Amino acid sequence: MRKRDPEKEEAVKTKAIDMLVNDGFEGFSMNKLARACGISVATLYIYYRDKDDLILSIAAEKFREMSEAVLGDFDPEADFETGMRKQWENRYRFMTERPVITRLLEQFRSSSYQQRVIPDISRAFKEKMGAFVKSAVKRGEIGQMSIETFWCVAFAPLYALLRFHEEGRNMAGQPFTVNEAILWQTFTFVMKALKL
Repeated sequence: MRKRDPEKEEAVKTKAIDMLVNDGFEGFSMNKLARACGISVATLYIYYRDKDDLILSIAAEKFREMSEAVLGDFDPEADFETGMRKQWENRYRFMTERPVITRLLEQFRSSSYQQRVIPDISRAFKEKMGAFVKSAVKRGEIGQMSIETFWCVAFAPLYALLRFHEEGRNMAGQPFTVNEAILWQTFTFVMKALKL
């Protein structure tokens, strides 16, 4: 049996990510990946059982990376505005520094793979964010609301800004690039909305 080559495995994952982002899950196959990597299909099966194993492995790794980046230096016991500022900062940094991975993770969220990866990866994330929100409610910094309402008000504006940024245009089709002034102006309005 041939040994695994970590460098080759990493090159395969990188190429697979590019193909998944550009062609989607439907257009992706092990045969196409092997051709793109200049290796035999048999070589791929040294690393992965099948297409699903490869996709799920990449998903788990990248969701874990995103979760670690978003939770980096985040203190769930921080006051609400400080904690939210850190969340926005971490999410903004991850999404602007890793746009291809961000697009890939968005594809996973709207695919049949979502339920096979996200529950395990998001447990620690949900625990920290849940504790943070509960503490803020307990201290009277924000009112009680559903998790869906909280997420829509707290993070949807950030994701919309970053989507405009990635597309290079706003909803009117005009050129757009996010900057710190726009980012933190939006954050200020979000904080006002959440503290009503």
